[in-house]
Amino acid sequence: MNGTNGTNGTNGSATTPTVIVVGAGPTGLLLAGDLAEAGVPVTLVEKRPHTISNLTRAFALHARTLEQLDARGLADELEAVGRPIEGLRLFDRLAINLDTLPSRFNHVLVLPQYEVEKALKGRAVRAGVDFRYETELTGLTQDADGVSVEVRTPDGGGDRMRAAYVVGADGMRSAVREAIGLPFPGRSVIRSVVLADVLLTEEPEGLLTANAVGDAFAFLVPFGDGYYRAIAWHRGRDVPDDAPVDLAEVKEITRLALGRDFGMHDARWMSRFHSDERQAPAYRVGRVFLAGDAAHVHSPAGGQGMNTGMQDAANLSWKLAAVMSGRADEALLDTYQAERHPIGRTVLRSSGAIVRLAMAKRPWTLALRAALATLGTRFAPARRKAMGQITGIGYRYPAPRGAHPLTGTRVPDVGLAGGSRLHEALRGGRFVLITPEPYEVRNAYKDRLTLTHWASNRRTTVLVRPDGYVAWAADAAGPAAIEEALAAHVG
Repeated sequence: MNGTNGTNGTNGSATTPTVIVVGAGPTGLLLAGDLAEAGVPVTLVEKRPHTISNLTRAFALHARTLEQLDARGLADELEAVGRPIEGLRLFDRLAINLDTLPSRFNHVLVLPQYEVEKALKGRAVRAGVDFRYETELTGLTQDADGVSVEVRTPDGGGDRMRAAYVVGADGMRSAVREAIGLPFPGRSVIRSVVLADVLLTEEPEGLLTANAVGDAFAFLVPFGDGYYRAIAWHRGRDVPDDAPVDLAEVKEITRLALGRDFGMHDARWMSRFHSDERQAPAYRVGRVFLAGDAAHVHSPAGGQGMNTGMQDAANLSWKLAAVMSGRADEALLDTYQAERHPIGRTVLRSSGAIVRLAMAKRPWTLALRAALATLGTRFAPARRKAMGQITGIGYRYPAPRGAHPLTGTRVPDVGLAGGSRLHEALRGGRFVLITPEPYEVRNAYKDRLTLTHWASNRRTTVLVRPDGYVAWAADAAGPAAIEEALAAHVG
């Protein structure tokens, strides 16, 4: 066995983990850390070795993800090692300036995925997550009382574990998704994309360098250790993923797209991959859930993949914790599908539209791209919508009929009485009740609810969920209405 705080044995276990999370990428790590911090025993199963690899495709943290990380006390340490970008440019004409973004994080933070995993893993270890590395899921069955999971252990043997719930965060080729028989409909949109980690003789002017010219596209982003990740694609080179890659091919495509290859040399890693657009029809089947790339994959345009998965985890974790503690009915878990599946579908469409327009070749698609760039440049509502989708702050969740207009919306990191901030109040996976003036509630809620009031003269009473969205709000709430809302949402 290779783990931390692990107690399970072969062929069943003396200790049954309450939740098993499969996959130790950013999605699985955030989810497992949240559950453990909430007091839920959780085992994280990962088929890779425990060493975090620097071979990563994700390089961007958007504002909404940074807000979620701030609510877990991790954003500042990542900001210290990443590099912020305050603007994005699409199609060489549409500039999106993020300095007006209504967020503490009005930028994109560029840093490799392994830095995110390192921070999330440290938190999960501190919270007591039971890690099982070099352990591969080989079977899964569920019944009314729980889920039985079979795994292949590092010594080549087998083990069986039992849990109340299982979450598959194990990527595009998810063994969990396959085990529950869910299809993954969709198709490949870009094939034969080449990746290379290289040193450069000439340093690019900007932090992110990207362009598409004719049949070629190229993208450069720094790791921070002197190496750059080069991503290049040529429309005319459609070869299998296992076809060999050499540096000459990467340099040639980069020259076509960017005008020069910046003196690429000493590649430490090269690979070829294809980009799919796929989404599972359901994110929940009984006691099994899917999150991140196991639930949805899309083109890398906009850098939304890792971000969308981590926001899946933030949505699901507090709901699982509430149900496992007996504070909420199991019906709460159905809202994960209702809230996250439509957003996954929207991300597929928006990222797909970006990549198709970026690689436009026919006259009518070039004209459409020019029209959209003009629309986004001249009309603030269109620009705000694009900015909200890419950064994640523009999404809201469905609200019941007749609910207050704020219900389901994201709450920014507002200032609270005493000089504190909302993201600080959310730490520990707590609900936050914000009232116009100091208010007292029954002690029964105080282990999972932070009571505070506005630093301003705002009169709306707002109950914020642990994931930073409004659960309930009222403009003139008396004690009875507040108590009713707490009973319904906090449990």
